[in-house]
Amino acid sequence: MIKEDQKPVHILLADDDEDDRNFFNDAINDLKIANKLTLFKNGKDLMDYLENPDSILPDILFLDLNMPCKTGNECLKEIRLNPRFKNISIAIYSTSSSEKDIEETFVGGANIYIKKPNDFSKLKKVLKEVVNLNWQFHTSKLNKDTFFFSI
Repeated sequence: MIKEDQKPVHILLADDDEDDRNFFNDAINDLKIANKLTLFKNGKDLMDYLENPDSILPDILFLDLNMPCKTGNECLKEIRLNPRFKNISIAIYSTSSSEKDIEETFVGGANIYIKKPNDFSKLKKVLKEVVNLNWQFHTSKLNKDTFFFSI
């Protein structure tokens, strides 16, 4: 049940796959979590938004790795180099489960790595868990074992 005074969770998703963006949007809406979701189709559009001084920074950014114009890894590097973005929680959201990608994004400063579920109920479960995470606690206890999130 959503409380009247509950502040919506501000969520950004950068993913070049339109079906994945729609799937994500449907799952978030289905969860009935108070949110403001903004979708981007590539890393360049995401960074243009974040670098605009008038933009409201998100609570959580879901970042796909393989995107045109600017990859998720390039975005991650830029975000972590900018002190203005230090409080953004970044969830890598990718079809890849390669050790190299997991290692690179862990070292690069992402907060959690999620392999995209291909099942709607699993996606809802993942999103519910991730959106409701106590990010301060999660990031203070961050290690490689807690970084890769699986359901």
